[in-house]
Amino acid sequence: METERILLRKWQESDADALFKYASDPDVGPRAGWPPHKSIEESREIIKTVFNTDTMWAVVLKETGEAIGCAGYLPAGNSNLNIPSNECEVGYWIGKPYWSMGICTEALKLVIDYCFNVKGFKALWGDYFPENPASGRVMEKCGFRDTGRETVCPNLEVGSDRPVRIMKLEK
Repeated sequence: METERILLRKWQESDADALFKYASDPDVGPRAGWPPHKSIEESREIIKTVFNTDTMWAVVLKETGEAIGCAGYLPAGNSNLNIPSNECEVGYWIGKPYWSMGICTEALKLVIDYCFNVKGFKALWGDYFPENPASGRVMEKCGFRDTGRETVCPNLEVGSDRPVRIMKLEK
């Protein structure tokens, strides 16, 4: 899956240095519900255990070939939200040097297309911390609507006690 600027591909262990470079920034992970990475080895382990699925992709900048973020989806059983089995939750993050460049929006549009047209999901869900409104704007640009609901996600490593806003996109 790709656009002019990015491609989404499976994570590779060789991405560990790049992942650490962006995921160790204390401004990145906590906005998405996870702690900053502490070492390249930790990043390598995350690639092997968390990102080693058919539902998570590295966001790769075509110009450099570097993994600069992550985008993907969680099926209903793995979602932070209580959703039907024919729906999923989307998620994404991007390294701080690439904020406000539209890259997350491009990546999310690729995930949306895949989820609706390849996987056949009927609706997509997303959530974001209200103190990270940029994440909500990414979803809005992609057609998601605010449900007016908030919840907490107790399985998050960071922010499990803070409410998230819930967004939804129907096909």
